Amino acid sequence: MSPAVLVVLLISVVGGAFVVLGMRPDIKGADARRLVAGGAKLVDVRTPAEFASGHVPGAVNIPLDALERRLAELGPRDGAIILYCASGARSGQAKRMLASKGFASVHNMGAMSAW
Repeated sequence: MSPAVLVVLLISVVGGAFVVLGMRPDIKGADARRLVAGGAKLVDVRTPAEFASGHVPGAVNIPLDALERRLAELGPRDGAIILYCASGARSGQAKRMLASKGFASVHNMGAMSAW
């Protein structure tokens, strides 16, 4: 198998995993900005060190590994929440977890660079 075919195959597998696992961003930056302007909660699920190195203004840092313990900080379960991280993987995991806890309007923006 040629290297080009291997690269295409790898990209397909990784892309498929993002879709299947719900890690694919489901909201664009412009739409996220509109929701945040309307009162949506913007949550950075990266580590505190990553957050300290730069984040979207107005975002609150609730790392993925602390999210379940800090659900009360997210507000009402019917309120809009925009999640982001470095690549979309952790924010995708956070979206699935929040949906399982009854949060109804959760969006994965993916990478912080989408803002």
